[in-house]
Amino acid sequence: MAGFIMGYVSLALAPILAMMAAIAIPNFVKARTAAQRNACIQNLRQIDAAKEQWGLENKKTLGATVVVSEANAYLPNGATPICPAGGVYTYNVLGTPPTCSLGDSLDHRLPP
Repeated sequence: MAGFIMGYVSLALAPILAMMAAIAIPNFVKARTAAQRNACIQNLRQIDAAKEQWGLENKKTLGATVVVSEANAYLPNGATPICPAGGVYTYNVLGTPPTCSLGDSLDHRLPP
């Protein structure tokens, strides 16, 4: 008798659980995308700060080409960070913010 009761209860709960999963999964994907975007923006901020510090210490003017290997010395790990979404960072010239190759498609860019 208990088996029949549990069987009917599970049949009643299956659609509810499926609906909850249908609501939760897109929210998890959205949260992961937002976390990747925020981590990318933080990486861009670190690259920009490293560029500026490199430029100050080497007496470079705005528009000077950044030597990536030298600017990386001012980053925490001494290397270009990796975009969590798989983008590639471009340092650009001094005075221009660094960019991510996913900048336009996923809004991976520094705020103005």
